Amino acid sequence: MTRADLDKPADLTLWPTHRPVPVAVGRSFPTLRDALAAAAAAMDAEDARAWIITEGGDILAPNWIRANAAGQRLQ
Repeated sequence: MTRADLDKPADLTLWPTHRPVPVAVGRSFPTLRDALAAAAAAMDAEDARAWIITEGGDILAPNWIRANAAGQRLQ
């Protein structure tokens, strides 16, 4: 993944951890930056696991998102 990928579309899926039967909620974003910001906010505000799939097919796991969305490290 490159810095240019931050400006490409990405899909965010949130898996709630507090429900007995998890139901995923998915949403598309115009940029990976937007998806990272939404994922970080959801993980902070809700008890959710966020997964992002980039336009290039990279799958970003919750721990990766936490590590890289904090403080906008990728900008």
